[in-house]
Amino acid sequence: MTRAFTPLAGRLATTGIAGLFALTGVAFGQGLPLPAHPSTAVTPSSLLTQAIPDGTPNATQLRRGQYLVAVGDCMSCHARPGGEPLAGGLGLNTPFGTIYSSNITSDKETGIGAWRSDQFYRAMHDGIGAYGENLYPAFPYPWFRKVSREDTDALLAFLQSTPPVHYDPPRNKLPFPLDIRFAVKGWNLLFLHGDAFQPDPSQSAEWNRGAYIVNGLGHCGACHTPKNALGADRAGQDFQGGKLDNWLAPDLTGNKRTGLGNWSVDELVEFLRSGRSAHAGAGGSMGEVVGYSTSLMSQADVHAVAVYLKTLPASPAAATVSPDAGAMRRGAAIYADVCAACHLQNGVGQSRLFPPLGNDAMLQQSDATGLLHLILAGGRVGTSTDAPTPLAMPSFAWKLSDAEIADVATYLRNSWGNQAAPVVAAEVAELRDKLGLQSLRLTPNSGDRP
Repeated sequence: MTRAFTPLAGRLATTGIAGLFALTGVAFGQGLPLPAHPSTAVTPSSLLTQAIPDGTPNATQLRRGQYLVAVGDCMSCHARPGGEPLAGGLGLNTPFGTIYSSNITSDKETGIGAWRSDQFYRAMHDGIGAYGENLYPAFPYPWFRKVSREDTDALLAFLQSTPPVHYDPPRNKLPFPLDIRFAVKGWNLLFLHGDAFQPDPSQSAEWNRGAYIVNGLGHCGACHTPKNALGADRAGQDFQGGKLDNWLAPDLTGNKRTGLGNWSVDELVEFLRSGRSAHAGAGGSMGEVVGYSTSLMSQADVHAVAVYLKTLPASPAAATVSPDAGAMRRGAAIYADVCAACHLQNGVGQSRLFPPLGNDAMLQQSDATGLLHLILAGGRVGTSTDAPTPLAMPSFAWKLSDAEIADVATYLRNSWGNQAAPVVAAEVAELRDKLGLQSLRLTPNSGDRP
């Protein structure tokens, strides 16, 4: 869902298309300044993994906050390409316009160095900034309101210990009247429900821990739940897949065709820890979630998340539409030419290198955006800052026309046990335009080059 918000004057922003937070600049528990982290050589990964010495004031709380920053995937939204960790400025494309994540370093002028714990808790719980301004609900406070006060205080304490970065993110690009924050009050009246997390006494402690993470700080539903016209979750469709930023966050329910019904708990744990499993590889935004969040979580917490997700009731079965025989024939030829070398002729893939394509949940989503994005733009497992590897999925935008991509996508979505709606060239053309990618092909199957 993505995933960012910016206050009118407090510069607290993050994004709800996969997670984030905002906090301030002195050791909160004792009011003592912490030793500054060296601002040079600080990377997103080092900030999340560097050791906090025992002698540091408030060390226990800071370590907890550091871990929770990873659990909440703050880094994915608050680190723009080439920018300093947590300094914001990442442009998040929403259906309503572009929202830039805010600077949440300890800088007192452009960051959040002057925030107090009550202000931060109110932002996380009610979506109200330091100056009483409404925060846009792209900041996932509808999920963060379930986070305990102890955890929000620990988050604030750690973020207040990070290196200050003096940086002002760009202004949001929202049309009138969406740029008027007062209107968010009406959104809150309609859609802001629930309060702090309440354990289910009929479930195990592990299940409740997973539920607390998934529905709170992890805010998985911010991306994996479809949204209505006002950007709120569609009622009764929790975790059934959501479209955001030209990607598709897939169904996480127990649906055996489109969801996690065919995954075991151990396979899901492996995926969240490494970004790979026998079923899939994590690319796009999910690659960053793995790199900056789930791979840094404890084994116990990842297992708890998997246990909880495996109990989500299956989404309704989608109606199937038989694909055109001509499209399937053309798609099979294209697959043999450009896909079979890695995924093999029968679509079985190569374990934990190139995912198998048969009975694949991502290929069978009702919306083909994720598959089309991958074919057009390519992708790789891991975060956007990882070095390219020979195992990356290449872009085929330059090589295949819109009609050819539609045909091969239709073939993939209806082969080896897969069943999903056919894809038409107009869908590919629309996404290609959004991604700014061009084809070298003048006409489908013509073989001509400009």
